[in-house]
Amino acid sequence: MQQQQQQRRMFTAALLALVFLLAAVSNTEAGKKEKPEKKAKKSDCGEWQWSVCVPTSGDCGLGTREGTRTGAECKQTTKTQKCKIPCNWKKQFGAECKYQFQAWGECDLNTALKTRTGNLKRALHNADCQKTVTISKPCGKLTKPKPQGKFHLLKAA
Repeated sequence: MQQQQQQRRMFTAALLALVFLLAAVSNTEAGKKEKPEKKAKKSDCGEWQWSVCVPTSGDCGLGTREGTRTGAECKQTTKTQKCKIPCNWKKQFGAECKYQFQAWGECDLNTALKTRTGNLKRALHNADCQKTVTISKPCGKLTKPKPQGKFHLLKAA
């Protein structure tokens, strides 16, 4: 009998704890006020269009670029932003375009040039970059095969 009373007390305590927990969660939810949705401001301002980064000195390093946008009600239609051009990038393809290059190809004996292809890896500031580029460079000194051995015999005619 005593064991049944103890089980009833435990059940009652667990039930009260559950009711208390549900009441607490309900009050927390009720306490939150729904915020009225912010009215979206209608703006006639266009997206910023940025020029290429122009280095302050030299052909790489810190520089600036100009931004413009259109719109009669825009508070700001032009602005200048700091930018940086990495000095180890190939400038001939645009200072804001980074390429991943393949290995150099074999030397073309007709042109004495070797070439390799690069695929666009990264474009800074939404720069307009070519997807694939090809570069060439001189092969260097072309070496003729050396005769084997110390003596080279010529046939007499």
